[in-house]
Amino acid sequence: MTLTKKLGAEFIGTLWLVLGGCGSAVLAAAFPNVGIGLLGVSFAFGLTVLTMAFAIGHVSGCHLNPAVSFGLWSGGRFSTAELGPYIIAQVAGGLTGAAILYVIATGQAGFDAAATGFASNGYGEHSPGGYSLMAALVCEVVMTFMFLIIILGATDKRAPQGFAPIAIGLGLTLIHLISIPVTNTSVNPARSTGVALFQGGWAISQLWLFWIAPIVGAILAGLVYRWFESENKA
Repeated sequence: MTLTKKLGAEFIGTLWLVLGGCGSAVLAAAFPNVGIGLLGVSFAFGLTVLTMAFAIGHVSGCHLNPAVSFGLWSGGRFSTAELGPYIIAQVAGGLTGAAILYVIATGQAGFDAAATGFASNGYGEHSPGGYSLMAALVCEVVMTFMFLIIILGATDKRAPQGFAPIAIGLGLTLIHLISIPVTNTSVNPARSTGVALFQGGWAISQLWLFWIAPIVGAILAGLVYRWFESENKA
């Protein structure tokens, strides 16, 4: 695949992740009488990754997430030359998905992205459960670390073939079930950036955490998985 096709796939996939995952939180989570709640939002995020992994995994690898690209890079699975372009495509896709969601959401009279939070990630008073900065930092590092361990393990050539999208999608679902109360779950800087720019206030000021923590967790996971592979070769 050419780089242009890979970037196009990453753009579309990340758009779908933000529209599907954040869209479920903004449009359906608290819908009167039939709101899908935490469980529904968690599955929505997992399903976006699962469906895109089958749809574009053979095109771009279906990263959909700068942290995933960094983790695969540190694990020796992704080239340095493609790292920057992938991240740009993912952020652009996330912003576009958030823009589409904003257009849909504002079709409801009285909708206010700033007041609702627009599915943004936060800590302290902007954490769904009131969790501290330290709790949010630890949560995002550890959850992203585990997400990358799942991705690296499930896509290892020695792993059972054809099941990686299921493991990765369910892994992301579980991560959301654990961490939505803490940070509204990022583990993905592109997802966080897209909606934060439409929230327009506190989400932008706290966005730094949702870039640094996921990338740190992902890079650590890549290094650990490299160690697993080196022990196996020994």
